[in-house]
Amino acid sequence: MTPPARTQAAIELLDAIILSAREGGAAADTLIARYFATRRYAGSKDRRAVRELIYAAIRACGERPASGRAAMLAVAASDTDVRATFDGSAHGPAPVAADEVPAKCGVAPAWLVRSLKASGLDHDAIGALVDRAPLDIRVNRLMGSPEDVMTQLGAGEAIAGLPDAVRLQAGTNVASLGGLVEVQDAGSQIVALAARAAPGTRVVDLCAGGGGKTLALAAAMANEGVILATDTDRGRLSRLGPRADRAGVMIVQTRLLDPGQEAMALEDWMGTADVVLVDAPCSGTGTWRRNPEARWRLTPTRIERLIETQRGILAVAAKLVRPGGALVYIVCSLLDGEGVEQVTAFLKGRPGWTADRLSLPAGRPHGAGVRLDPASDATDGFFVARLLAPC
Repeated sequence: MTPPARTQAAIELLDAIILSAREGGAAADTLIARYFATRRYAGSKDRRAVRELIYAAIRACGERPASGRAAMLAVAASDTDVRATFDGSAHGPAPVAADEVPAKCGVAPAWLVRSLKASGLDHDAIGALVDRAPLDIRVNRLMGSPEDVMTQLGAGEAIAGLPDAVRLQAGTNVASLGGLVEVQDAGSQIVALAARAAPGTRVVDLCAGGGGKTLALAAAMANEGVILATDTDRGRLSRLGPRADRAGVMIVQTRLLDPGQEAMALEDWMGTADVVLVDAPCSGTGTWRRNPEARWRLTPTRIERLIETQRGILAVAAKLVRPGGALVYIVCSLLDGEGVEQVTAFLKGRPGWTADRLSLPAGRPHGAGVRLDPASDATDGFFVARLLAPC
């Protein structure tokens, strides 16, 4: 593919991504994979170059653009090499018209920036939310050590305060390491420490998804005890079993829940869990470094629905905790409505429950919990609180 053809391919894909974001369709990575599956003539360099153009445009545009061409013109405004590809050549984009207006650059939609500022983030912290992220991995201590991984790869560096973590350059291929490693942001590893999972304990991972934190908990428990991993998404939960087998984890049970019927399905665990971890569904404002397209999918109404969902999940989780046990609430969001305010409301409505003091390798106190953000901690953004049930 010529450089103009790569730009045109990026424009076509951006059109599809913009439409999908507006209608709640497939994610950008999925659309990119489908596009190239039918275009075998595009080599690996072409695919990589088009992908880089697409994500440069997505990161540049805080508001969802009107079109893929407008988004790419925003990139061209500051990149002369990209602008030169608008030359009207075969398979390339048409020349830029005098009256064409590029998409507006920014970090996020204006209403969302206001919400982030109201949640205590300054200009630099908000800007860092769309920086490119490194590749962080968690080494499975059941199978090896960070030193083993760095020796095999000939690369990587340890992350302070995380004995099982290694940071690599983005794009490093770790597939050959199998169950020895899991791709997991350092921030995700840090907030999982709030569970203080110990060998022999009973743990519920209530929103387990594909099981990233479940496997981290199992390693911390040295494969002793039991973890009940649940979710309402069959597809995501089905991936946990093979991942656990690959990692040598033998203490995980999975249970698919029906939305709105969670308490009934978990009746046998009521009041018996030492720790309940709630990695709640959220806006994902802390993960834009890896998923910048997510900004284009958010609306105030969607966030309100997420907040209501979180409130319901917390109510179920509280009933699972044994007297004196802990509920660990995590969101990869930096909006106070999903973090501090949820915990404040939870404690206000449940006399006897208290917030435990957290000491983590990164982050700062924020309300009754701790918040991490990319600018201050070089991690994805998270809020975490550890709540103790009355004895």
